[in-house]
Amino acid sequence: MAPRANWKGFLRLSLVTCPVALYPATSESEKISFNQLNRKTGHRIKYAKVDANTGEEVANEDIVKGYALDKDTFVEVTKEELEDLALESTRTIEIDEFVEREEIDPRYLIRPYYLRPDGKVGHDAFAVIRETIREMNKVAIGRVVLTNREHIIALEPLEKGLVGTLLRYPYEVRSEEEYFDEIQDVKVTKDMLDLARHIVNQKAGRFEPDKFEDHYETALVDLINSKRSGKPITPKERPRGENVVDLMEALRRSVGGAEPAKASKASKKPRKAASGQKEMLMTIAGKKPAKEAAAKKTSKQQRKSA
Repeated sequence: MAPRANWKGFLRLSLVTCPVALYPATSESEKISFNQLNRKTGHRIKYAKVDANTGEEVANEDIVKGYALDKDTFVEVTKEELEDLALESTRTIEIDEFVEREEIDPRYLIRPYYLRPDGKVGHDAFAVIRETIREMNKVAIGRVVLTNREHIIALEPLEKGLVGTLLRYPYEVRSEEEYFDEIQDVKVTKDMLDLARHIVNQKAGRFEPDKFEDHYETALVDLINSKRSGKPITPKERPRGENVVDLMEALRRSVGGAEPAKASKASKKPRKAASGQKEMLMTIAGKKPAKEAAAKKTSKQQRKSA
């Protein structure tokens, strides 16, 4: 069953319109997360919303948004006032233009969403828009309002649906000049480039996400399991970066085969399928795994019916 839609409205290309729903294409729920605890009592930490001047707790219904004009002066804006802005993109993704995929700077990409028809009507119009984008091999650019802000959205076909990627506005992207100006102009020799190309060829492959394991998540699982079972925790030695004295020698040694052996780790399959790292955690004492409990329940019902 698909998760709840983040947005529902209409997708429009000129006079062709269809109802659509927007769903998050990624999830962080499988990652291990922590709560903050009081070290002395072991109780969870609770955060309260308090008045900065009086120190008194404030009820949610008494909290409004405010834009700071200066340190002590704010312009209050209510939820109703924000809703009354009523931009067209609040309810409709209007396709404004079509561009080449390579023209979109990766720095502008934020996050992907899945777009599909909403309900039983509009599938024909949706298919026309989807197949037009696919046939033209373009990216459709439109606008959508999410979390009270208007975003640029780039639409691309994916199987029977569309992937919509939110894009940043130019004022949200920092200029590279303030970071790159101090990089020295270095002349790279042909011999160095030849060796580096050889290393690249040794490591050439296809991007297959399933080959990669989240090593930090796996280490967290091991740490939690060790603590739950009472095993001693031994700190691992931190990797140390080596100071490269002779760059040419480092390139030659890399080509010699010392490095590719390490790279083969990436091709190993994860210890657990992508269904979720949390499945690797130990079963809580006194509880049975869901699958095992379901199997016993079925077996019990079969004995009764017999």
